[in-house]
Amino acid sequence: MAPVKMDGPADDTMLSDGVGEEQRASGVLKGLECIAPLVRSVEETLEPIPTAVQGTIPSWIRGNLLRNGPGKFEFGNTHYNHWFDGMALLHQFKIQEGEVTYRSRFLQSDSYRKNSEKDRIMVSEFGTLALPDPCQNFFQRFLSRFEMIKPTDNASVSFVKYKGDYYVSTETNLMHKVDPETLASIEKVDWSKFVAVNGATAHPHCDPDGTVYNMGNSYGSKGALYNIVRVPPEKKDSTDSLQGATVLCSIMPANKSHPSYYHSFAMSENYVVFIEQPIKMDLLKIVTCKLRGKGLSEGIYWDPKQDTVFHLVDKKTGQASSVRYHTKAISTFHQINAFEEDGFLMLDMCCSEDGQAINNYLIQNLRKSGDALDQVYNEMTRVFPRRFVLPLGVTSDTPSNQNLNTRPDSLATCLKTGQDKVLCQHEDLHGDDLLDYGGLEFPQINYGQNNTRPYRYFYGCGFRHLVGDSLLKMDLKDKSLKVWQQQGFYPSEPVFVPSPDAVDEDQGVILSVVLTPSQDKGTFLLVLDAQTFEELGRANVPVNIPYGFHGTFNPTA
Repeated sequence: MAPVKMDGPADDTMLSDGVGEEQRASGVLKGLECIAPLVRSVEETLEPIPTAVQGTIPSWIRGNLLRNGPGKFEFGNTHYNHWFDGMALLHQFKIQEGEVTYRSRFLQSDSYRKNSEKDRIMVSEFGTLALPDPCQNFFQRFLSRFEMIKPTDNASVSFVKYKGDYYVSTETNLMHKVDPETLASIEKVDWSKFVAVNGATAHPHCDPDGTVYNMGNSYGSKGALYNIVRVPPEKKDSTDSLQGATVLCSIMPANKSHPSYYHSFAMSENYVVFIEQPIKMDLLKIVTCKLRGKGLSEGIYWDPKQDTVFHLVDKKTGQASSVRYHTKAISTFHQINAFEEDGFLMLDMCCSEDGQAINNYLIQNLRKSGDALDQVYNEMTRVFPRRFVLPLGVTSDTPSNQNLNTRPDSLATCLKTGQDKVLCQHEDLHGDDLLDYGGLEFPQINYGQNNTRPYRYFYGCGFRHLVGDSLLKMDLKDKSLKVWQQQGFYPSEPVFVPSPDAVDEDQGVILSVVLTPSQDKGTFLLVLDAQTFEELGRANVPVNIPYGFHGTFNPTA
């Protein structure tokens, strides 16, 4: 079937895939395809293998598309419970002179090695508690329940970059430096050896000079703190990793024993924006999860009675603004962009009306079929792109209870409702046609040119399934969209690669790894013209690949 490419809403034939008008109007879908093959264990492909190219892949694209995600979901008779738990499988699509090779390698983490040696799950993950070693006697097994769970180094979420080196990361304090050419692990790096944090996100932000910002919690006798960390760009020698990292600012949670869970944060030119959302972590439950025989995920819950609060921290001074920007309870995993203009900070995010999605991505749910699969999907809340407008420079003289947003053509509102409190209401960054594609997640922009700056375009996956089933290009000028979609195929997070002599913001290509559960070895790397969203070419990969999370493009000479 030919891909669908369109501006604005599609006609029913292109869009429906057998879904009726009534189902689309209600947001309820029926007859979803089983995607179990996309969350099955696969073998690694250690040596580069050629792919079969259809169409044309521009010769100016030179580099590696690096992808990360789970690739092994069991050891022996023990199985992981949550999608986030699977062992990290690193992927490389090397693009050169219009040709593509593929290779993959399991991250040789301590977790992977220990599990492989015993052929059972030995290290606890987010949703899976490792059972006591059966070789221990009863007394040893009993005492092991009182031990704290050690953080995993199964860095399966993304590729990140510090001081010119590539790392794979999850949300614990442990990362692995990797060689982008071979995917081999070079060294394990522990954040807590350099700065007082117990973890870090897999979504840092980078300034043009190479300074990197990230966030991580710390836990002490007085409870939790949210910490903003700054890593300098200078590399003293080849062994340098996070040397020189400092805590820029620490923010106290609204409830120290129930801090918020966060997957990422936002950054503008002058501010780091932390989003304190009502996805909460019950620290007592987390600390005692081994004693109770429960996974870490059991300690995370959604509290819709609490506001979502935006905290602004000045990147130069490290001072947190006394003004807190509130909105109703929403959750966010990924931000699109943030920028300052005319005395306002625009904060663009992918938002949901509830925060229970993280608990829905159990492997058993992803492998369901028929009515059971439909039910899982239909009970989930969709994610949509939204903009919040935060007024800067709010003082005691700022008038209360009137809309402070003076930006023309902006529907967002912001009202000062009390001392150092501003209540914000979002505006949608989309038209009604996005409803037909199940909302948008995995947002990407032309990061090098437009991060922290005004921008016009962003890209993402449409979600008319539990994983992405379309690629979307959103135009903020008129809130129109372009779509690539092929029935029965599931694209990954789009990665924008600018063309060498680009003048326009969207001049370049979109790279996405596309999978299908209905064909053996039906995976391909898709290359779209980012301006027209038309397919330029695809590279068919002769191996099966599981659906992954995040990646990046590593340009080479």
